[in-house]
Amino acid sequence: MKKAIQSKITKSEKTSLKNDVIKVSIVIPIFNEEENVDVLCQRLLKTMDRIKKRYEVIFVDDGSSDNTSRMLCDWFKKRSDTLRIITFNGNYGQYVAILAGFEHVRGEIIVTLDADLQNLPEEIPNLLDKIDEGYDLVAGYRAKRHDNLFRTYASKTVNILRAKLTGIETRDHGCMLRAYKKFIIDEVVKTRETSTFITALAQKFAGNPIDIPVTHEERKAGRSKYNFYKLVRITFDLMTGFSLTPLHVFTMLGMMISAASGIYFLIEVCKKLILNHHGYGLRFAFVFLLLSFIILGIGLLGEYLGRAYFAVCEHPRFVIRDILEKKSAKSKK
Repeated sequence: MKKAIQSKITKSEKTSLKNDVIKVSIVIPIFNEEENVDVLCQRLLKTMDRIKKRYEVIFVDDGSSDNTSRMLCDWFKKRSDTLRIITFNGNYGQYVAILAGFEHVRGEIIVTLDADLQNLPEEIPNLLDKIDEGYDLVAGYRAKRHDNLFRTYASKTVNILRAKLTGIETRDHGCMLRAYKKFIIDEVVKTRETSTFITALAQKFAGNPIDIPVTHEERKAGRSKYNFYKLVRITFDLMTGFSLTPLHVFTMLGMMISAASGIYFLIEVCKKLILNHHGYGLRFAFVFLLLSFIILGIGLLGEYLGRAYFAVCEHPRFVIRDILEKKSAKSKK
């Protein structure tokens, strides 16, 4: 009889410990989204409460200047059992905010989601189902985009560049609705890069990835935080962070232009000696062409050197001002 009681207690304890394990961590970078916070939290928590898995939601406030921070604090008071709020002391960018969340996750599966509600929180269970099937990375791609023409075609261009330069295949690098197994996130965090192209880096570490279509809606409130400069920066991060191809291309171009310049110089010398020909327009145009290639090549080299410099200096990628989270029994002791 005593043995039976002991066995039952042990089984109960095991069940309790199992229930205490966080299965899913959802990381959401957020910046000036006061018009979306309440709707996002309501829909997300309602969706996750249904899946019968213990979860946590980590909001990373990227230096918001509106009421976003206050509203997140209000939601934390309501759901401190589930929500954790990381607040930066400034604006560091979407990918850096995601990395900060990655460094604090406790779940076995990590999901990323934007705060603008263009991707639906209700589709997270679909990603988790694919993880349960054995995939280690589930990447959503926007089956039908509802962005302006510039954003749509700029994203497609970057997708093509990424595939050609890095050989990393994923249908939609810009869609943040993704699910990862923990070991992939651990590897991403270990890189310690100052500018990390997360979607491409995670795809590189994944052994069994899959792309699935997800819904993409028009932004109903707030405005996009991406502009032309930020899109250009992402493209450079992609090129310089995952491939030496640009350097190889400019080496070949330099050799070809040098050869062409030598031939052109010989032609001009012959024209001068034989025909006594005078002309400067074409020469100036050619010099300007050479200068443009040189300046562009120096800029590209500067990108690589800049990344190496920051990696050597080991500057912090972000500075956290505050973390709101429920204290565990162990930490209280």
